[in-house]
Amino acid sequence: MSEKILVIGANGQIGTELVAILRGIHGADAVIASDLKSPIYNLRKNSGPYEIVNVLDKDNLHHIFEKHRPTQVYHLAAILSAVGEQKPKIAWDLNMTGLLHVLDFSVEFNVKKVFWPSSIAVFGPHSPQWDTPQYCVMDPNTVYGFSKLAGERWCEYYFNKYNLDVRSLRYPGLIGWRANPGGGTTDYAVHIFHEALKSGHYECFLSANTALPMMYMDDAIRATIMLMDAPADKVEIRSSYNLAGISFTPTQLAEEIKKHIPGFEISYSDNDPRQQIADSWPKSIDDSYAQNEWGWQLEYNLPKIVADMLLNLRELV
Repeated sequence: MSEKILVIGANGQIGTELVAILRGIHGADAVIASDLKSPIYNLRKNSGPYEIVNVLDKDNLHHIFEKHRPTQVYHLAAILSAVGEQKPKIAWDLNMTGLLHVLDFSVEFNVKKVFWPSSIAVFGPHSPQWDTPQYCVMDPNTVYGFSKLAGERWCEYYFNKYNLDVRSLRYPGLIGWRANPGGGTTDYAVHIFHEALKSGHYECFLSANTALPMMYMDDAIRATIMLMDAPADKVEIRSSYNLAGISFTPTQLAEEIKKHIPGFEISYSDNDPRQQIADSWPKSIDDSYAQNEWGWQLEYNLPKIVADMLLNLRELV
């Protein structure tokens, strides 16, 4: 049976890259990109079906499921950490109600597999900060974080109660050059490259020694597709898998950029509210369950990330 894949939130940082890869694998017509707004350039360039979708509009979303009868759904629509703190109730509604609508319609229309992204934001100030394990204290203190934690519980619930094959990853901060980040606490690690090339200077909203787990987008997309392609009996965690990238500080990232742009300078702002969020998150992640159960391995280290980002952004900036 041929796949029919619906990607909700296709205009976002993950969605723009995921749609292109999925269309390369399954064919353009097999992947329906959808978002609240008209398609961005990358999605027009990689032509294929596109739908305007509001996950909070139940009738609209039901119509899309009924029209396309997807066999797989990637539900990526969300409000991220920093923006979520500015609009907490809107963030909760979109992140939670949207997920429940997708899960309900996936059951109704017999969707074979559903992917939903979680985040390292599910951990909190009492979680172990170094090599944060798969199972530990989880006390997130942001709307984004506890909406993701609640979402993990719903995903596992739908798997256990309705036998819906839901799969999920706890993404670290994501770095990519093809799309802009969407208002998260780790966005500095993308902005810094643009400013390094444009002005040779970047004012970072996090402190110099704030270590956070980060991952190159190529690795994140590869991990996502690996998880979705894994046999069901290899996917033993139905809440969400820890996914580790590499951990570094803004200072370490800046030093690596200076190897390519010797005159680059970085400064640091004070009292940015995103610092408090970053301080509550893990500094490194243990993803041994993903490695052992479906063979996950990281490919991009810091020098490789920086070299590839600058190579590609030089053509765009």
